[in-house]
Amino acid sequence: MQTVTQTLDVALGERSYLIHIGTGVLSKPELILPYIAQKKAVVVTNTTVAPLYLESLLSTLEKGGIEALPVVLPDGEQYKTWETLNLIFDALLGARCERNTTLIALGGGVIGDMGGFAAACYQRGMPFIQVPTTLLSQVDSSVGGKTAINHPMGKNMIGAFYQPRLVLADLSTLDTLPDRELKAGLAEVIKYGLIRDPDFFVWLEGNLEQLLLRDKAALAYAVHRSCANKAEVVAADERESGERALLNLGHTFGHAIETGLGYGEWLHGEAVAAGTLIAAELSCQMGWIGNDALDRIEKIFVRAGLPVVGPALGGARYLELMSHDKKVQDGKLRLVLLRGIGEAVLSDVASAEQIVGAIEARCTQTGKV
Repeated sequence: MQTVTQTLDVALGERSYLIHIGTGVLSKPELILPYIAQKKAVVVTNTTVAPLYLESLLSTLEKGGIEALPVVLPDGEQYKTWETLNLIFDALLGARCERNTTLIALGGGVIGDMGGFAAACYQRGMPFIQVPTTLLSQVDSSVGGKTAINHPMGKNMIGAFYQPRLVLADLSTLDTLPDRELKAGLAEVIKYGLIRDPDFFVWLEGNLEQLLLRDKAALAYAVHRSCANKAEVVAADERESGERALLNLGHTFGHAIETGLGYGEWLHGEAVAAGTLIAAELSCQMGWIGNDALDRIEKIFVRAGLPVVGPALGGARYLELMSHDKKVQDGKLRLVLLRGIGEAVLSDVASAEQIVGAIEARCTQTGKV
């Protein structure tokens, strides 16, 4: 089923860019060629995505007379490192790429993050295009300009804000996405309903099964609505000095899970789902939301096939890992919590004892998804 291509504008002044969402946008030269200044580009992808979509993208570029150099990286969160990043730099330097050579990231969140960070660093900045191929990257990580690699002590701790020139979200790429990856992406979709869009949360409650069945119309609506929410937040707070931090609901706990278990053990969306339930549990224990809201939140994540119980790393270990969170300010941990479904707040009022209490209430499993 073809869907009409929808276009959103991320309004950031001279750094503004478009997001094109639809089936088959990857094979439409008119959408991407105007954003490539040279007759040369570099496509960064991975060993999973390359056999599926690299040739299609290269063919699209060739129609504009653009010679593209593929850089194929290993697949997985565990490769989001300096060592892997240097493979991109090696290729850029080896091909004598210039400052106005365009780097295209074709893949999920890991490829987008590393490709964007490489683009931000190479010769102090080169043009960058996002072509996200997972649900999670289409609704979240490809939009907003956050780029980073991981450190053994913390996820996404080394990076830069660097906006793409264009985002092409081809819904056709979701056809080959493993079920586990699709479900992980739904964690970020649900997040938008929880933090600022209660009507969307209600829509998700009524249409979740359609998304799991990969109904194109439902996916198109969910991706567009998610991107519209993120575009509004990013336009208002590009560098996360205020409102944008709310997009991190569940992420402080989730990043602790990913780091504590070892990168790649849980998918990012799985860790965010469990982390969101910890945040909701804490919000409930503090009297900010009722048990009915907590039940609705748990039910939708269960229906999505996502974990609602985190690994039992221990409260002290969670606090240690969370102390490296980017929202720590003046030594105080700030958490994104809920005042209601559709109303998130950034708060530092929860005590260590309250945080540990919520963690212990929600983290009882061995660490296996």
